[in-house]
Amino acid sequence: MKPDTEICYIGGAVGRIETFVENPGEPGGIALVCHPHPLFGGENTNKVTQTLARVFAQMGYVTFRPNFRGAGKSEGAHDNGIGETSDMLMLIAEARRQYGELPVALAGYSFGAYVQTRVARALSEAGTPAQGMVLVGTAAGYVEGLRQYAVEAVEKDTLVIHGARDETVPLANVLAWAEPLDLPVVILPGADHFFHRHLHLIRDIVLRAWPH
Repeated sequence: MKPDTEICYIGGAVGRIETFVENPGEPGGIALVCHPHPLFGGENTNKVTQTLARVFAQMGYVTFRPNFRGAGKSEGAHDNGIGETSDMLMLIAEARRQYGELPVALAGYSFGAYVQTRVARALSEAGTPAQGMVLVGTAAGYVEGLRQYAVEAVEKDTLVIHGARDETVPLANVLAWAEPLDLPVVILPGADHFFHRHLHLIRDIVLRAWPH
């Protein structure tokens, strides 16, 4: 049975953040799932983002799937990942207030993956590191028509998934970021940036790889 999705509004740094919440009941952790670039149509209803949220709910996490500032009904304007990071940290603080000091899992797709690397660094620096992280189609390096993404270093147990045929964020960009970190990358042959017909593989990879 799938948990119901509730829409709530959580205070961010510049206004309310529209957030979809899936609560499996008696959660064993908190999961924060972030969507792709809002200036290019990215919202929390994105299929990859939905897939990540559902797999964490399936694993027993209360799952928060916010719209970044300026997307959906979230207030504020796009801030290139800086303000978005602040908002996500405030959302995690609110989730912990509601559900207690449960383990926190981070997951993100594209621009959302980039933001999550910043969130993970901030949590670590605050002495409250995330339990783990899943990054899919990570915006790294120079992305045509967008900007240069200087992705943060991440823990070696971070699960990184990328499409072999990604034309938005070339696989070479992610490998160049991952190589000096000795960070494994799971490559999906035939998958583009949008992972059409590959969503089930993302789900299965996370289910197999995530610590239980």
